[in-house]
Order: sequence, then C-alpha cells, then structure tokens
Amino acid sequence: MAAPGDMEPLCPLSLELLPTDPLLLILSFLDYRDLVSCCYLNRRLNQLSNHDPLWKRHCKKYWLISEEEKSRRNQKWKTIFISTYSDLGRYIRYYATLKKAWDDLEKYLGQWCPRMIGSLKESVREEDLDAVEAQIRCKLPDDYRCSFRIHNGQKLVVPGLMGSMALSNHYRSEDLLDIDTAAGGFQQRLGLKQCLPLTFCIHTGLSQYMALESVEGRNKYEIFYQCSDQMARNPSAIVMFITGTSYLEWFTSYVNKVVTGGYPIIRDQIFRYVHDKDCVATTEDITVSVSTSFLPELSSVHPPHYFFTYRIRIEMSKDALPEKACQLDSRYWRITNAKGDVEEVQGPGVVGEFPIISPGRVYEYTSCTTFSTTSGYMEGYYTFHCLYYKERFFNVTIPRFHMVCPTFKVSTA
Repeated sequence: MAAPGDMEPLCPLSLELLPTDPLLLILSFLDYRDLVSCCYLNRRLNQLSNHDPLWKRHCKKYWLISEEEKSRRNQKWKTIFISTYSDLGRYIRYYATLKKAWDDLEKYLGQWCPRMIGSLKESVREEDLDAVEAQIRCKLPDDYRCSFRIHNGQKLVVPGLMGSMALSNHYRSEDLLDIDTAAGGFQQRLGLKQCLPLTFCIHTGLSQYMALESVEGRNKYEIFYQCSDQMARNPSAIVMFITGTSYLEWFTSYVNKVVTGGYPIIRDQIFRYVHDKDCVATTEDITVSVSTSFLPELSSVHPPHYFFTYRIRIEMSKDALPEKACQLDSRYWRITNAKGDVEEVQGPGVVGEFPIISPGRVYEYTSCTTFSTTSGYMEGYYTFHCLYYKERFFNVTIPRFHMVCPTFKVSTA
C-alpha cells in the first residue's frame, strides 16, 4: 500500500468532461439574462446555451410566442427571442401581462361585444411614442408605452372600451384614447398639471387622467377622475377620485373584471356595475340580487354629494309552480348613511312599473340614490300579490347592499 504522501493528486473537474444532459437540465432553470451570460464564460457553455429548446420557455414566458407562431415564422426559438427583445426589450417586465390582458379582452369582445372589436387600433412604433414624449416634454411610463405597442387605444366611438353607465337622463361611455389624442389633451394648467387623459366620454366630457409627475398632491402614475371643488374660490381647485396606482394595475384589473363576468353586458356594451356575490336574497321562489356603481361625474366632495346607481335583478325560479306567478305592487326602502341617519321610502311599483314575475322570468331595473357621506347602505322589501290568489300578498326581501365612494384627495394646486 502506498503511503499517503505518495498518492497522486486528483485532476480538477472540467466542464468538458461533464455529460451534456445534466448541464442542459441545469441551464434550463436559468433566466434569459444568466443564459446569455453563460455564452461568454467558455466554449462549452457557449455551445450548450445555444441549444434551441432552452429558449422555448423564455419565448413563451416573456413574449407569449406559441408553437403555431414559431412555425409561421420558421425561425429558431433563440432567434425569435433575440429579435423580439431587440424590439420590445425595454418592456420585458410588462409585455406578457399586458399582451395576455389584450388577448383575453379581444376574445371576450368577439363573443359578447363584436362591434367593439372594429374600434381597436393597430399598434404604434417606438419612434411614435418617443415623438409624443418630445411633444409633451414628459416621460411616459413603460407599462403605458407597452400597451400601445400592442394596441393604440380605440377610435372615438360608442360604445367605449372602458365601460358605460346609463340612467334615464344620463349616459356615459368611455373610450380608451389613442396616443395622439391623449397627447393632445395633456394638461399643464393649474390643478391638472402634467396630467395625461387615458379615457374620454364624448357625452359628458369625463376623462380618467394619469399623473406623469408627483405634483399638486398626486403620486406619480396615479390614475383618477377629476371633479371641481364647488366651494373653493380658485376654479383650478379639484378633487380626484383615485381609480388606479399604475397603468398596469388599472388596465389589467379592469380587463379581469370584464372577462370574468364581473361587469354585465347590456345592449352590446360593458356596464360597470359591481356585484357582491353575497348580496342576494331569496324569498320563496323569488331571488333578488343587486349590483352598484359610483358616478364621479355627478358627485361632489365640497359640498358632500355622492351619487350612486344600482341595478336590481328580480327572478323567479324556473321550477316554481305556474300558480306562483305574481305582480309587484310596492317597494319599501330603509336607507342609512355613514353617520347612522336613516331615511325610509315607500311607494307604488318600481321606476313607474308593476312587473309581473312568473316561473323562469327575470325583471331588471336601474335606479339611483345620493348620500351626504362617503358611504351608506340600503335594504328593504317588495310587496307582491298572487295572480291566481289575488287576496294573497307577501313581501320579498331586498338584501342589504353597501355603496362606498372611491378613495379621493384634494389637489394642492
């Protein structure tokens, strides 16, 4: 046996000697940046990093490139990744999220609001966005720019992509502005300094704005509705109802609400009524559910006047017996504001109608209310009489539903 001092030293482990498959497995866990870095370490890693299947995951993760798209391009995965990165690389944090949102929205609109698809505009080029920044002398956030690389908003048409709202004498439908129209509405006036409009309603003139700088009490990239402060002496004093903290959050949360059925489709339009799934009450065979919406264009903070609209759905089970058919006679409301003040309202019918409910039939109507506080709730009941047993009257519960004004702040202009 050789003495310990006589043993030959072990040879250092070399990448050249390691089998290929384990190395490829290790490389498959690397992000695209690290995979690129490996190309510059040595010849072996350079060869392995060029293994095309390694780039498939990155193409799908960051650019949403499908197998069909790859076949159409007739290019390798790495080539597709690099060419796409050279065009959209600055948006790699946002592109997949926004592209998926746009794809989901288009698919949904194609099924439920097909005429809205035709109002969407094609994407714009990087130089177009750079020109807008030069025009307004302000930087646009990358998530906002990224969205325009997918779709350049929509044409000024009705219905608007960003939702509608209608009452008997009031209608709002918000278009998502293209980049040139948005730049034309860029504000430098006191109260809205360095604010860019994202949406516009041709009926009310209402817009949602994005703050491009942290001025006048706003956070950078905050999105809001603006309304005038009617009690301020300065006409530039405004109140801002906050609707988002960034473009990415604002747009994707809206799209998610749309495509998951959170907003109802009425007359081929997206109506921005919010329904609380717990806000449902069933009395015998009749179910009442409520959805609500805040209307900033009809609201005021000074003086306090918060305007809400609600949509009520009354439905009789299709399994109910035919003799359960009935007619609504009257309504009773108990309205409570945030201070605990209570108002009771009772009257015939609903919105001037006395609907008949029979098995499987649905009746819906819209009404509104105002509060002097930022929140409040309503509850009550409808009184019905049976059509087959006219002497029989019964009450149907209206579930309690809450209405809350969005967060707001006053401009410090």
